[in-house]
Amino acid sequence: MPVSSLPSQYGIGSFGQAAYHFIDFLDATGQKCWQVLPLNPTSYGDSPYQSPSSTAGNPYFIDLDILASKGLLTKKELQAQKIQSKRVDYGRLYQTRYAILRTAYSRFSPDKAYRAFVKKNQAMLDDYSLFMALKVHYDHCQWTLWDSQHRDYQKAITHKDEFAEEMGFWCWVQYTFFTQWQAVLDYAHQKGILIIGDMPIYVAHDSMDVWAAPDQFLLDQNGNPTVVAGCPPDGFTPDGQLWGNPIYNWKKMEQEGFSWWLQRMEAAFKLFDILRIDHFRGFAGYYNIPYGEPTARNGKWDSAPGKALFRTVKKAFPKARIIAEDLGYITDDVLDLMEYTGFPGMKMLHFAFYDEDADYLPRMYKNSNCVVYSASHDSDCTPTWIRNLRGEARRRFNKECPRDQLQSRTYDLIEFAYKSIANLAMVPIQDYLLLNNEEGRMNIPATATGNWSWRISPRYDTPKLRSRILALTTKTGRNK
Repeated sequence: MPVSSLPSQYGIGSFGQAAYHFIDFLDATGQKCWQVLPLNPTSYGDSPYQSPSSTAGNPYFIDLDILASKGLLTKKELQAQKIQSKRVDYGRLYQTRYAILRTAYSRFSPDKAYRAFVKKNQAMLDDYSLFMALKVHYDHCQWTLWDSQHRDYQKAITHKDEFAEEMGFWCWVQYTFFTQWQAVLDYAHQKGILIIGDMPIYVAHDSMDVWAAPDQFLLDQNGNPTVVAGCPPDGFTPDGQLWGNPIYNWKKMEQEGFSWWLQRMEAAFKLFDILRIDHFRGFAGYYNIPYGEPTARNGKWDSAPGKALFRTVKKAFPKARIIAEDLGYITDDVLDLMEYTGFPGMKMLHFAFYDEDADYLPRMYKNSNCVVYSASHDSDCTPTWIRNLRGEARRRFNKECPRDQLQSRTYDLIEFAYKSIANLAMVPIQDYLLLNNEEGRMNIPATATGNWSWRISPRYDTPKLRSRILALTTKTGRNK
């Protein structure tokens, strides 16, 4: 359940009352985990996987009602922010949300808690607030187009006193984000709910990360990538997927003991109980495409030092709980890395019926060290997927997934997941609500627009839904 999809009067989900209500809903239905999408700020394209910062939080998730309760906003100001919209309108949010946050900031008086937060997070806050202040100064254009004294990070930090006032606003935004999220996290823990976060493998080129540490990426003298990330062509995407993210300078990262990654991991483990790392295969072998190519057709594979990286991560964070998103083109080096780390991988049931003995079928799981999903934010909603099954895939689905005449085939698939030996079973809320693609699809990979805007109905929580989920969870022993 993405935070952005939670009910809200203000156009996007937040860390307000609806988040607490959702945790109560999880508790009442016997659930133990809430998985969210990345909580980082979004930028062009609205994707949480293309963020201007890998460690900062999304200002849109700050709850306005909480700000009002602290005397930072008036009822009239709140009323002006209300949006009757069934989908997230990111364009409108961009035009209106920062103005109301600036109003709240103008009434904020730094206190002991704020000063302690700034002191504890000084390094991240300095870089992020200066980057955003410069973004505002240059009308949000890409950092490679800034003047040389600001484009170069080392030169820019000598000018930061000139932007102190604007930097103060962005520091407060992060303080407010993390304070509100920590309260949600604490409440989840009180209810016995763990939060599963999501870490994109790559960062956006137009980001604080690349601007502040260009030596950690493969860039040319103008700061542009020499190669970019993506996926090769396959049966679904003949041109492949051109993501456009810069590729890491793995050699330098390894020489420096992966310090950049350790800082990023530390930030993530403060936010979440369990961390899903996206595109895990990229830590074994990654596909890179020459910068400027119009498609992903002319890329090539290179190897990454995944074993050395995660050996270092485990030493630094011995109690860390990580899920590896190991979907896609899986080769021996990826399997070797999975075995080396011991991280549980993902078993996507939508992939389970296209081969006779597919690894994604529950009867093929070698052990319980895995996470089974009925679907994901990147896939069809399950009712649509089932409706579109044809031929041998349909036959296998009917054969492998037991039918219960008292429930839908979507719930049959959910039960199929719950009855597997996988240690954890995850279900998108859209599947429980029996939503089709038109009603609930979150993202269509390799498309640049129209994604990430799905919002749940404010009336989703009904006694009937609660009883159905709890009955299925209890029946399969997943509530223990």
